[in-house]
Amino acid sequence: MQLKIYNSLTAEKEIFTPIHENNVGMYVCGPTVYSNVHLGNVRTFLSFDFIYRSLMHLGYKVRYVRNITDAGHLTDDGDVNNDRFVKQTRLEKLEPMEIVQKYTVDFHKVLEMFNLLPPNIEPTATGHIVEQIELTQKLIEKGFAYESNGSVYFDVLQYNKRGLNYGELSKRNIEELFANTRDLDGQGEKKNPQDFALWKKASPAHIMRWNSPWGEGFPGWHLECTAMSTKYLGDKFDIHGGGMDLKFPHHECEIAQGKACNDVEPVNYWMHANMLTMNSQRMSKSTGNYILPKQLVSGENDFFEKPFHPTIVRFCFLQAHYRSVLDISNDAMIASEKGFTRMMEAVKVLNSITPNDQKESGFILKEWKTKAYDALTDDFNSPVLIAHLFEAVKFIFALKEEKETVSTEDLADLKSTLNALIFDVLGLQNIEENNNEKLDQTLQVLIELRNQARKSKNFELSDQIRDKLLAEGIELKDGRDGTSYVLN
Repeated sequence: MQLKIYNSLTAEKEIFTPIHENNVGMYVCGPTVYSNVHLGNVRTFLSFDFIYRSLMHLGYKVRYVRNITDAGHLTDDGDVNNDRFVKQTRLEKLEPMEIVQKYTVDFHKVLEMFNLLPPNIEPTATGHIVEQIELTQKLIEKGFAYESNGSVYFDVLQYNKRGLNYGELSKRNIEELFANTRDLDGQGEKKNPQDFALWKKASPAHIMRWNSPWGEGFPGWHLECTAMSTKYLGDKFDIHGGGMDLKFPHHECEIAQGKACNDVEPVNYWMHANMLTMNSQRMSKSTGNYILPKQLVSGENDFFEKPFHPTIVRFCFLQAHYRSVLDISNDAMIASEKGFTRMMEAVKVLNSITPNDQKESGFILKEWKTKAYDALTDDFNSPVLIAHLFEAVKFIFALKEEKETVSTEDLADLKSTLNALIFDVLGLQNIEENNNEKLDQTLQVLIELRNQARKSKNFELSDQIRDKLLAEGIELKDGRDGTSYVLN
């Protein structure tokens, strides 16, 4: 199995060769925690969760780093009032770190809801101010950056004059951009309009500020990822991921910072997840075509006819390749729910199948596994992998109807492979099992309340709990070892 990854830098699928054998260093740009994580963000992080799971399943030891941007996210380098944290603190009348804490907690809860594995390291921008200042000093010393009125900017023109290529990832012709904006050169603090901030001078009203050699200020948005990725993965690492919207300028700036600082190409494989649309339209608060992840799960929205379990949403998302635009709609979610239910039913049926070693298996397992893993290793092609899983589902129902046979060895292999691909790699969860677990937890609480009522001689309440549960088909049984229950 030879893993191929589409590299955004070369715009080609390439055979994956890690820098260190059997080890992968992967950095994914995390959230800017100034508001609730939106569904498009979930799609990106879920895509890289699938990639992370796949790499581990294929035998790689992965160090997965995903940052938290909790400072310095400017929408415009020229105006410190465009700092998203500053805007949100004014809107909610909270301290900046209260905003950070509030939305970091929300981010973790949402990702946990969709069964995303946590990264190995989750560094924050504010926790790496020292490293960002050191990088800025190094870039100034090497002639790639300059100080202007207490702020520091990366000199894009100087970078290109040294034979480097700002614009190589996004395939932009920076020389043309310079020519088109030459009349603006020299205006403001920047030498050139394309230069980007490494460090910004804080205005008197700016709350998030740190001391630096250039005065009090805060780091630029692009610098944090270079500082944290190189600290935990080295000057050059295997995979850098993020949403398609980060390709320019964020990732372009990261490449420039890494090359200028360390004289090496910082990343071998750049990976970008595509956007999410709803009802064939871009999701946007301004147009009203917008829904939060929790609203999709709870059903509290005007777009979907019912609530959908998080694992159904996950299954829906994985039916599109991570590089393709994913469109969600009520019909798409209903279809995903039906497909998921059929898949889980097949998993359940498989456990009740009796093998037949007297006849040859009607399913050529080796060929099927090869096709499934070919999809997985072909740039993590989840929709094709799922299609192959449904070939196995079809065979399982044929076994149930005794239209096919399977040997003991093939049955064990099929069970093992299906469980690994469905639960470990795709990260799906069996809803029925989760509901049973919640039911058990709820009943244990009621049993404890009944025991307390009996202990305090409140037999009326004790009998009421027992009788109401019995009416719902749940019989309580008192024994020497305590109280148990039976579902009738």
